Amino acid sequence: MSRPEGPVNAVPPAVVVLFIAIVAVEGLFSLGKAGFIGGPASIGWRLGALQDYGFFPAYLDFMLQSGSFPLDGVMRFVTYPFVHGAFTQAVIAGIMLLALGKFVGEAMKPVAILVLFFGTSILAALVFGLIAPPQEALFGAFPAVYGFIGAYSYMLWIFYRVAGERQIMAFRLIGLLMGIQLLFAVFFDVGLTWVAELAGFVTGFALAPLLLPGGLARLRAKVQRR
Repeated sequence: MSRPEGPVNAVPPAVVVLFIAIVAVEGLFSLGKAGFIGGPASIGWRLGALQDYGFFPAYLDFMLQSGSFPLDGVMRFVTYPFVHGAFTQAVIAGIMLLALGKFVGEAMKPVAILVLFFGTSILAALVFGLIAPPQEALFGAFPAVYGFIGAYSYMLWIFYRVAGERQIMAFRLIGLLMGIQLLFAVFFDVGLTWVAELAGFVTGFALAPLLLPGGLARLRAKVQRR
């Protein structure tokens, strides 16, 4: 009789790799802040990483206006999800990524999971860059996590349609999270990071039908029927 798989083993490897990358970066910051590695200079590692790898709309403005796309600006579209402003932010984002990645990853191939993570990160940063002030920073994995929420919502949307239930129920999670965001915005200055998170959700929802098995074939069939 084979042993049942534990909850950690059920998480797709691609999601685990992304989680480890987030934890590893945060681990360096935390160990440096505690004085275990890096010496006195390690206290500024987090701030330096946010400046060097976080996304700023000013970079997008420069690239669009100059028509030049230097590596220092382009790489920020995919590096900002791995740099967080605080330990708690990294922990919450990592846990949500594991939880949602487990559900979404069970229906997607590893490459599709990576496309979902980085695709939502890139599109979220692009929307944020077009709307937010030039010096407002975007960092952390939450836009990508919201992309997984979007993909998961699409899967629920299909499930409810097949089950003959109200498909609006698929959007309860994003509705709850956006409601919490609105509540925080009333009492605190949360900036425009919610724009990136909402863009990540929409991107994840839009990518899901293409990334799920047979998605491209279904899209091709629809185009041919028109």
